[in-house]
Amino acid sequence: MHFRSKRYRKDIESFSQEALPLADAVDKVKGWASTKFNQTVECVVHLGIDSRQAEQAVRGSISLPHGIGKTLSVIAFCEDNEVDGAKAAGAIEAGGDELVKKIQGGWMDFDVAIAHPRMMSKVGKLGRILGPQGKMPSPKSGTVTTDVAKAIRDYAAGRVEFRNDSGGNVHVPVGKIDFESQKLTDNITAFIDMIKRMRPATNKGTYIKKISICATMSPAVEVVISS
Repeated sequence: MHFRSKRYRKDIESFSQEALPLADAVDKVKGWASTKFNQTVECVVHLGIDSRQAEQAVRGSISLPHGIGKTLSVIAFCEDNEVDGAKAAGAIEAGGDELVKKIQGGWMDFDVAIAHPRMMSKVGKLGRILGPQGKMPSPKSGTVTTDVAKAIRDYAAGRVEFRNDSGGNVHVPVGKIDFESQKLTDNITAFIDMIKRMRPATNKGTYIKKISICATMSPAVEVVISS
């Protein structure tokens, strides 16, 4: 059984667990923020998909209207003549063979890897290293692209990737607890709207079953699902 602090238990005991309109749910989570660090707020959407079916996978990336309150470190796999442009766009490292060797040697001090399609024959060698870390470049997430500089700028500014887990849940950070309520609401709305647009054609029945938000150290609050 997970240990829960007295503050957490007090918060959960004071809440009746009913689903709340999004704005009220955001205020509830912010009202619980009593820790000294700036907690991350996360939105979790439980989908009525069959996660065993590849055609029902929900995967992508999104730049939220107000960012996520964190600057991500980005690397870029690109050809030598594109290295300066990649670094000017914000990449902390850029290149081809040498960057591949550096990662093979154990270096993993970055959040996101971007790759030009021409570089994937080299990057493919890193699948067993980057895959388990969730850092393998992929066309579906927008991290394999011909416009490397734009992707670097987007991700450095807080663009986030998401994909459903085996239980059909999609998790994404939507900001920090010190964000204004309206900014958190805007970010969550943008994420939910994108998930709605991504409904797989083969999905039948109820698509979005449950939406919850929480902060790092807070209980989850269920959000009323709007049409």
